[in-house]
Amino acid sequence: MRLHPAILVGLGGAIGTTVRYLLSLAVPGVAGIFAINLSGALILGWLLSALKMRGPDEGRRSTVRLFVGTGVLGGYTTYSTFAFGTVGFLGDGEPALGIAYAVATVVLGTGCAALGILLGRRFPMGVDPE
Repeated sequence: MRLHPAILVGLGGAIGTTVRYLLSLAVPGVAGIFAINLSGALILGWLLSALKMRGPDEGRRSTVRLFVGTGVLGGYTTYSTFAFGTVGFLGDGEPALGIAYAVATVVLGTGCAALGILLGRRFPMGVDPE
């Protein structure tokens, strides 16, 4: 039985947003958002690289990419919360902190994604086509 791609993404998104919510309770505020977005970039970089190392985007690899990559990690990370945190610093009269937070998130997020890609090449997952 194969689920429709939209259902895979929706189910994954429900899981990802739930995990993000629970982590934001454990680590509230900007620090939690920062950690969530950086860890999500790292995991997504690893996932997509590892899947690519195993072959074309078809069968189980496509299902994993849609469910975990687009769904879970798409719900787990969030640009809107990142933007809200940045604007929060600016609105609180801390423009230097807002700019530093935005730049650090983009630069470190890119670095995390790159590290994830390298890890995915080194440690590919065992997902073969159906």
